[in-house]
This record gives sequence, structure tokens and C-alpha cells, in this order.
Amino acid sequence: MTTNRKFTLVSRPVGEPKESDFALVEEELPELGDGAFLVRNHYISLDPAQRGWMSDAESYMPPIALGAAVTASTVGRVAESKNPDFPVGQWVVGLGAMEEYSMVSAGGFTSPVDVSLVPSPTNFLSVLGAVGMTAYFGMIDDGKPKVGETLLVTGAAGAVGSLVGQIGKIKGCRVIGIVGGADKCARLVDDYGFDAAIDYRGKSQADLENEIAEAAPDGVDIIWENVGGEILDAGITAINEHGRVVLCGLISEYNSPEPVGIRNLWYLISRQATIKGFLVRDYPARFPEGIAQMAQWMGEGKIKHDEDIDRGIENSFAAFMKLFSGANQGKMILDVSPAE
Repeated sequence: MTTNRKFTLVSRPVGEPKESDFALVEEELPELGDGAFLVRNHYISLDPAQRGWMSDAESYMPPIALGAAVTASTVGRVAESKNPDFPVGQWVVGLGAMEEYSMVSAGGFTSPVDVSLVPSPTNFLSVLGAVGMTAYFGMIDDGKPKVGETLLVTGAAGAVGSLVGQIGKIKGCRVIGIVGGADKCARLVDDYGFDAAIDYRGKSQADLENEIAEAAPDGVDIIWENVGGEILDAGITAINEHGRVVLCGLISEYNSPEPVGIRNLWYLISRQATIKGFLVRDYPARFPEGIAQMAQWMGEGKIKHDEDIDRGIENSFAAFMKLFSGANQGKMILDVSPAE
């Protein structure tokens, strides 16, 4: 327990990240201070938002410092402690980094969890973690779904999008998803219960507008946006009077060297629709509420989720880049647990 391997940022990516922008570093662990504890991370969450944190542009999170481990949510067990509230062996979840061990100072953002309540500790990074809470509170508070409305979800086969669509169905909406590839289209309908799926690959914006209009002849009341770019522009053309756009992510634009922007804002004016950015950072105090509801829906078989788990801190870059190629099948997680 004297050395730590961590996946560090060594240069700020321009466009698509390159492996040379990162380095796997091994270093000795420092001594614990009073009130601190050491977490042996078992699972690391990989999320598109991390790409934004690698930039030094203004954001809701401070940029990752060059030479520091890449910021990430993690689940692990306390390996050493000078904090009575976090005894050795306690499972915890928190905002840490892509490393095998994380030192948590007194007052650090880490919470104890009971892994006996879930099928896998990884669930605290997916359906019962920030991903699930994003889908739940974003839909309930900002999407405001009503029975009979139509919900359009982009990036719909992803960790957040797939949950958003299922919450929409629970709330009585007709749900349409946009994804890349026939396999993902089939998964939306067969596994997640979406009413229709649209494959964006190889299609122009005009093609997408036509397919959205075909799938939603009465228009769209809610757009859950994870992608941005032409897909967002296409979706906005179908927005109904007083429709809502919940802006959760812009993954198609994260690796673009120049800002992309929205060209169809006029539709929001003419139809008195709203667009609102959503961040789950305002909701930790309400997580117990969201976790209880999502857990209940899981128990009732109303919510399904997928996790795509790669193993080994040495595979950090390859696993992270699956988020942008669309190769991941569900919530992307890196397993860095110690060998049995």
C-alpha cells in the first residue's frame, strides 16, 4: 500500500484527445493527515463531461491541473483511516480521480454506501449514482413530463439517455430515441421500451428532420439533448408550443476545435419553447429521494440499465475514448479493483 498508479493529464487536448495527452504515473503515497482517510478505488466512472474538464476554458468545474490525475467519480473501500466516520473496510462513493488510491482530506466529497443493497457496487456510478440522478431530476424538475406528451432523447442508448427514455415511459410519454447504428436502435425498442428509434448515421440534417417528423407527427414536447450539433438543430424544428429542451450534454461538439452553436433558435421563439441547461451538482441533498425512486422502479422491473466495464488502470485511455466512438454499451466504467 505504498505506491499509487494514476492516469494523469500532461497536455490539454486540442480536438480529439490523443494518448500522448496523458501519462500513467506511479508514485509513493503520502502519510495520512488528521481526519483524512485513504480509499482503495475499485471502480471509476468514465463520462463525456471529463473531456470538458481537461480544457482550461470557463466551466462549472475547475480545469484538471496538468500533471494531476483525471478527475472522476469513484467507488472504493477505505484502506487506511484517521477519521472515525470512515473506518477501514467502509465502502464509499465520491468525486475522486482516475487512480488506484485516493487520499480524502477531512470534509472531502465522499459518502459511505451500503453495497449489500445493490447487485453490484458499480450501480452507485450508474443507475443509483450521478448518472441516474441526472436522468431522474433532469426529467422530473426540468422536463416536467405529462401523460400523452412526446419525448425525444438524443444519445438515447447512453447511460443517461436510456434512463431518461424509460422515465419518460413511466410518466406516460411517447418516447423516440436518436442513436448511431441499427443495433442500438433495436436495443432502444426491445430492451428499454422506446416507441421508436432513429439511426443518425449517414444522414443529413434534413434527413433527420424528416425522420423525426415521421416518428412524431404531432411534434415533440420535450427534447432531452445529449449530443448537440446538427442533431439538436434537427430536433428543435419539431418542438411544440411551450415545449422544453433539457440541455444535458453536447458530446458531438466536445472534440471540436471551434464552437458549433445552434442555428435553429428561431423555433424556440416562434413556439414559445424553453431551453435550460441541467447540472446534477445542485442536487446532492436530494439524492436519497432520487435513489429511493430509481431503486423502486428497478425492483418493479420498470428500469433497466447496462454497464460497460473495462479492467485495468493501464487501459484508461482506450476505455475513455469508447465514449466518443460510440463503442460503449451502456455506462462506461473502469474496474481497477485489486486482484483477488
